Amino acid sequence: MSGVFGLFNQDGKPVERSELGDMASLLERRGPDRTAFWSEGPVGLGLTLLTTTPELAFEPQPVRHGASGCVIVADVRLDNREELLAALGLADRAHLLGDAGLILEAYLAWGEACLDKFLGDFAFMLWDSRHQKLFGARDHFGLRPFYYHHSPGQFFAFASEPKAILVLPQAPYRLNEARIADFLVNQLEGIDKTCTFFEEVFRLPPAHCVSVTPERMFIRRYWTLEPGEELRLPSDEAYAEAFLEVFTEAVRCRLRSHGPVGSMLSGGMDSGSVVAVAKEILAEQGRAPLPTFSAVGPDPETCVETRAIHAALTMPGLDPTLVRYDQLDVLMPELGELGLSLDEPFDNHMTLVRAMYLAAHRKGLKVLLDGVAGDVVLSEGSHIARLVQRGHWRHAYREAVGQQTFWGGAYPAWRELVGAARYAFMPLPLRRLYRRLRDPGRQRHQLERTIREARIDPTFADRIGLAERLQRLQAHGSDPVVVTYPEERARAIDHPYLTVGRERYDRVAAAVAVEPRDPFLDQRVVTFCLSLPGAQKLAGGWPKIVLRRAMANRLPDSVRWRTGRAHLGWAFTRELIRRFTMDKDPRMTSGQMLLSRYLSTSVSARRSPFPHTDPDPLESSYDDMGLVWWLKSHRALAREIDPKPNLLIN
Repeated sequence: MSGVFGLFNQDGKPVERSELGDMASLLERRGPDRTAFWSEGPVGLGLTLLTTTPELAFEPQPVRHGASGCVIVADVRLDNREELLAALGLADRAHLLGDAGLILEAYLAWGEACLDKFLGDFAFMLWDSRHQKLFGARDHFGLRPFYYHHSPGQFFAFASEPKAILVLPQAPYRLNEARIADFLVNQLEGIDKTCTFFEEVFRLPPAHCVSVTPERMFIRRYWTLEPGEELRLPSDEAYAEAFLEVFTEAVRCRLRSHGPVGSMLSGGMDSGSVVAVAKEILAEQGRAPLPTFSAVGPDPETCVETRAIHAALTMPGLDPTLVRYDQLDVLMPELGELGLSLDEPFDNHMTLVRAMYLAAHRKGLKVLLDGVAGDVVLSEGSHIARLVQRGHWRHAYREAVGQQTFWGGAYPAWRELVGAARYAFMPLPLRRLYRRLRDPGRQRHQLERTIREARIDPTFADRIGLAERLQRLQAHGSDPVVVTYPEERARAIDHPYLTVGRERYDRVAAAVAVEPRDPFLDQRVVTFCLSLPGAQKLAGGWPKIVLRRAMANRLPDSVRWRTGRAHLGWAFTRELIRRFTMDKDPRMTSGQMLLSRYLSTSVSARRSPFPHTDPDPLESSYDDMGLVWWLKSHRALAREIDPKPNLLIN
């Protein structure tokens, strides 16, 4: 997970080396192994290197192609190197060609169509000197970050983090106040795949590419997740074996590294499955044991998550590290400082994840696997509603009751069946009419409730168009059974929620120079899971049933057949607050006035960001303090760049 950055002056002004140096300085924590940049006339590209693949150890980025004069920088891991090398006739140069150079060779051979050939995680930008054009792209699911700013006719800048763009004096440094509202209204984090906390600084969406010439900037989508035909196999065992084959290859690709690879290990199916497969592969390669990192409570008898983790650790071939939330002193003061150095306020409740990455960093690891996307990729969606629609009432009833048992009553069977019946028997035109008649009053009530629960000042809510933002979020959803089952699941995976979730993990990991890798977001795994029938995702109330079957004799049964879900996230954050008293830190004093333009004076606790947990009044004050420090830190940075910044922080 290196840092990439660059600048293209469309007006022809030469790029100053000092500008590239300033950009690099803000990305060196992401890539501390080496910093290098190249410039020629109006364009400059740079990289701060984190050596996470064997090729990165010898590839001298920025890579320049001698014959064409084209140059590339890339934060990349290509999983189909051999296939690309063979297609390009470069197999004999494999030991000399890194992944960035391979992207450049593919571009020279196939042009922008090269994007159809890549498999893996990447964010790259190349300078095509032949056509005086910048061309870059972000991978299919946004595992690697890509931010940009464009002042038409003047300049285009890009980087792995917004700060590396904002450091340029010619770049605007203006707070996007609508994003503050998104933070206060927790669910609005996933409103889209483009906006940031700064006006005119944007994220390049996953599966998109950008071209910049002296005359214009053009962004297009180069790939869309398209489900194919539903997979038909003769038995449940055949489905499990087919899934395991694809999943094992995805894990294998993510074990390619310049050094040791570790993995997060919770008490659930997703990270447990990653660990179960990874440790077998490492044993075959003679690279065992697999370092694992788990967040636990002090007493397994009173914490189901902790018990499940201890059960998972009975698997052979593991080198476990356990971080207890009542023993965070071992990670202090660095963990506390990281909690005050947030790239985005949304990262405030990532203490547990931050602790895992910090523990891995202290053990010298640069790569950590996880299973974050498993819940989305293997979600059953509207399977029960579709059973009702086909008249399979008895089957639907069994699944609804089983689901209620699995979740401990959080999803009552009657509610699931009533909702399913509404979709089955109410024609689509009637449903749309019903919504038109119902929605105005419902939306008004929802807006009022949202303002109250988030403690947003009504004037601020009106100023940033909170009602319209809530409508934009809702527009990402649709009637699930109107489309085919694979299409419904494809839309769910394409929702911004998955993108912003992965981006959070990237920001937290980057702070300690660790690269996250998620096998569930391998393009082959996602495509395979889209082809699965609903009965391979939910059976007897058990979600992700194909994964549970695939892990037979690999994961302990107490993990495979564990019901419900526990989350220790708030326990870690609460303990951090007790050890690092933010309200007594001098950096936090005299900052409450910063919130007066956003928050109502009436006190009401915001909802917990963790589902199925009781709200804690401490969460609201912790969120407030984190937002204060974030606002103050950016005000200070803006003034370092420009004594009179156009930054909307009073």
